[in-house]
Amino acid sequence: MNLQSAYIYFVEGSAIQQATLADVREKLQRYIDMTKKTGEQLGWWYSEAAFPYKIEDAEDENGPWLLLRGQDPKLYKSIIIGVGTKKAQDTERHYVQVTLPPVATHGDKSKANEFCRYLAREFKGELVLFNGRVQYFQPRKP
Repeated sequence: MNLQSAYIYFVEGSAIQQATLADVREKLQRYIDMTKKTGEQLGWWYSEAAFPYKIEDAEDENGPWLLLRGQDPKLYKSIIIGVGTKKAQDTERHYVQVTLPPVATHGDKSKANEFCRYLAREFKGELVLFNGRVQYFQPRKP
């Protein structure tokens, strides 16, 4: 699998206008807590199936990022999450980038899509998926 990225852009109407890695980590931790409670209600360890990763901090010459390392290497390898800004027509667009490295499995891609939708819904942003399709989660005027 080639290197693929999905983006969550912060637009007018988003819950916040810019996110940090701490904000993303907080949202992922909330996701883990929610799935843990769901698992308790169902009577099985749903949280391990819903979030089969360990969250690690990493950094390189491009700056800091989060590495989601799979706990079962046969099914899940890794997902990379970072935040950034790009210039577009005299304005700055802030975003969260979710990247699948070349070693990622199909399970990683499925989980990355799920996490992207969750984060976009929480941040009320505009999601550009790995296949280029766009989903809008910000409130729009009628």
